[in-house]
Amino acid sequence: MRKSFTPPADFLDFIKKYDKFILAGHEEPDADCIGSQLALASLLSRLGKTALLKSAGPFRKTEVLPYKALFSAEISAEDRAGAAALIVDCSAPSRTGSLCDGLKTLPLGIIDHHATGAAYDGAGRGESPVCGYIEASAPSSTVLVFSLFKALPLDFTKDEARLLFLGLCGDTGFFRHIDSDGGEIFRIAAELADAGARPKETFAKIFGGKSLNSRLLLGTVLSHTETYFGGKLLIAVEELAETERYGIENRDSDTLYKLLMEIEGVEAVVALRQSSPTQCTIGMRSRDSVDVSKAAAIFGGGGHKNAAGAYVEGSIAGLKQLVLNEFEKILLC
Repeated sequence: MRKSFTPPADFLDFIKKYDKFILAGHEEPDADCIGSQLALASLLSRLGKTALLKSAGPFRKTEVLPYKALFSAEISAEDRAGAAALIVDCSAPSRTGSLCDGLKTLPLGIIDHHATGAAYDGAGRGESPVCGYIEASAPSSTVLVFSLFKALPLDFTKDEARLLFLGLCGDTGFFRHIDSDGGEIFRIAAELADAGARPKETFAKIFGGKSLNSRLLLGTVLSHTETYFGGKLLIAVEELAETERYGIENRDSDTLYKLLMEIEGVEAVVALRQSSPTQCTIGMRSRDSVDVSKAAAIFGGGGHKNAAGAYVEGSIAGLKQLVLNEFEKILLC
C-alpha cells in the first residue's frame, strides 16, 4: 500500500491565517530540525509572509554549523508583535529551551514526527490556539514540510530541495533506517534530487568534516562499552572528564550507534553520558522489535520506537542500574 503524507486542513488554514511567524526548533538542532526550519521559512517567504528563524542552539553537528548565523537565540517583544509561532521537529515547546518563554501565549503550530513527548505542553496558554501536524509514521520532519509544499502547492527551488534532502538523510541515516514500507520516502527523495538535491554533497555534509579528537573520543567510549543479557544490550559510557578532554563538539553519536548496532546479536544500545556534574543524557537505539521510546518515557524523555532519549538528573553510576532494570523488562519478557 502506498503511504503518503497530507497536512490537516486546519493546519493549512493556520499557515494561511497569519502573516508573521516565529520559527523555533529544539535545542541542539540536527539536520532535520534545521533543514525543516529553513525550508519552511523559504516557503512562508514565497507566500508573502515574514519568517523569523530562532534556535537556542548549540550548533554542534558539522552539517548544521554553516547555518548558525541565520538563526537568533532570542525572541524580542518586537518579534512577538502580531506573530504566530511554529515549532518544528518537537511537539513540546519546552524542548525549544531558552526560547520557550518567548513562545508563550502566541498562537502555536507544531510540525513533528516523534511518537512520544509532552505534546502541546504549553500549560497556561490561555485562549491561544494550538494546531498540530504530527505524524509519527514520517521518518523526518522534512517529509512533513515537503508535504506542505505539495499541498499549497509550490514547486521546490534548488535550495529548498537541498535543505529538505539534508534533513531527510540526517534522520534516516542516509536511508539505512527505511524499511519495506519506505517506497513513498524514496519517491520523495527522487523528486528532491530532480529538483536540485545532491546526494553525494549531502553525504559529505553529514558524514564528513570530522576531527581527530572526535575519533579519539569515539574510541574511548567504545572501550567503555559493556554487554548485558547475553549480548542483547550494549551500554556505552562517556564520563564528564572525557567530554571535557576532547570537547563536546567532537561527540559523534550517529557513528557510535551505527558501530554498536552492527554487532551480531545486539537488539538495543544505550549511551550514558555525564553532561554535567548533576545531569546525564541517555541515548537509545534498537532493532525493529524493541521499542526504546517506552524506556525513554520512564526517564521523562521520548522519541521513536527505535531511537529515543532523555535528559536526567543524576550520575552514570546511579542511572545504569535503573536502565538495566527497564531493559530487563523489555528484552527478557
